[in-house]
Amino acid sequence: MRHLAVLLVLLASAFAAPAQEPACSLVVDAATGAVVERQGLACAERVTPASTFKVPLALIGFEEGILQDSHAPVWTPQRGDETLLPSWKGPVDPTIWERDSVVWYSQELTRRLGMKRFQGAVDRLAYGNRDLSGQPGRDDGLTHAWLSSSLAISPEEQIAFLRKLLSDPSDAAAKTLAIMPDFGSAPGWTLRGKTGSGFARRPDGSLDRVRQIGWFVGIAERGAKRLVFARLIRDEVKTEGYGGPRARDAMLAHLKDLLARL
Repeated sequence: MRHLAVLLVLLASAFAAPAQEPACSLVVDAATGAVVERQGLACAERVTPASTFKVPLALIGFEEGILQDSHAPVWTPQRGDETLLPSWKGPVDPTIWERDSVVWYSQELTRRLGMKRFQGAVDRLAYGNRDLSGQPGRDDGLTHAWLSSSLAISPEEQIAFLRKLLSDPSDAAAKTLAIMPDFGSAPGWTLRGKTGSGFARRPDGSLDRVRQIGWFVGIAERGAKRLVFARLIRDEVKTEGYGGPRARDAMLAHLKDLLARL
């Protein structure tokens, strides 16, 4: 029986799915722009930002005076919805919004901005392709452009945005960084970042529920040293779990090894 158990373990290891290679994994020195590490072939390819867009959207919200600080304003959903996640149902402030990736809070913020201010802010940030038109014929760009829709950004552009954010001396930038979720430490470094999960679109515009997109973007700091990172995964087969958390877990594990060697 013991030999059989060992054989079964060996067979399971032999046929286990290999770790998913990222479409892009990019780590850059925030101050100099020097590339610390680059993996994958899709670092210049644009895809939906999904919930990573909450970082620039927070900056816009603070700049425009709609968001006030880490805990104001507090909003609640406009209507009861049993499909909402438990953490989305109660009062939500900017910190909870970023931490729990509350979609309706983003949409309330963009509604209060209005399309003219929203488009002007995205243009000012030069964020990705700047396209807030939404899905053709739906007139939904104000509330859905970043959700597997018209707005798209590459890992390289994510890195460029994060570098600009870190060099921005404004109060709005400081408040944006303050609500970026904290993911603990790695050998003397602190790590903050934002996940994003989405789906690819089929040629007819429908969502491809098999081909997930997962993001994890953020900042690693040790004293005055700052690195920015972006990890993008793109599924080609159906994979369990949301893409964003998978990208996050893989990048955090990788960063702990990488940062220990720096």
